Amino acid sequence: MCFEDEAGFTRRPPKGRTWGRRGSAPVVRVSGRGSGRVSVAGLLAMRPGSRTRLCHRLRRHTGRKGERRGLSERDYIGLIDGIHHLVKGPIVLLWDRLNTHVSHAMRDLIGARDWLTVFILPAYSPELNAVEYLWAHVKRTLATIATVALDRLATLVRNRLKRLQYRPDILDGFLTGTGLSLDLPPPSP
Repeated sequence: MCFEDEAGFTRRPPKGRTWGRRGSAPVVRVSGRGSGRVSVAGLLAMRPGSRTRLCHRLRRHTGRKGERRGLSERDYIGLIDGIHHLVKGPIVLLWDRLNTHVSHAMRDLIGARDWLTVFILPAYSPELNAVEYLWAHVKRTLATIATVALDRLATLVRNRLKRLQYRPDILDGFLTGTGLSLDLPPPSP
């Protein structure tokens, strides 16, 4: 079973709390000049008896005219193919109603893969998607860092995700936060 979600990171850091001297709150000044964004698609894969795995795909967007601002269907299907190659088995995928997820092109790409079953989560239910907890964790770790360049931001996000790949206990915590389980119902009498 896999959960998938996407997030965007900009040069403006998310709000966070830090320690400071009484009476003078520390202020991190960030230049608003320039644009750019780092889009990341993350996928948590769980299987009973195996450790939880995290895969991700990262794209930088410089804000140039005509440049796509998000990930494409090919990016998402590449991520799914990568996890399929890793787990070597059929995949049940849960994701949200992003327009790229429900497009005709994506339906065709999903239909070409007999090992892939997709379920769409109900609208306005981020608490059911374990990857939402992952993004909250990553953004919290980036809250006190003011980056100057888009390349540096992409490197920071990639490093945070890479560290989490080797922490299956934290990934399991994200899955536990959803309240969902893989337990089979008891047989009926």
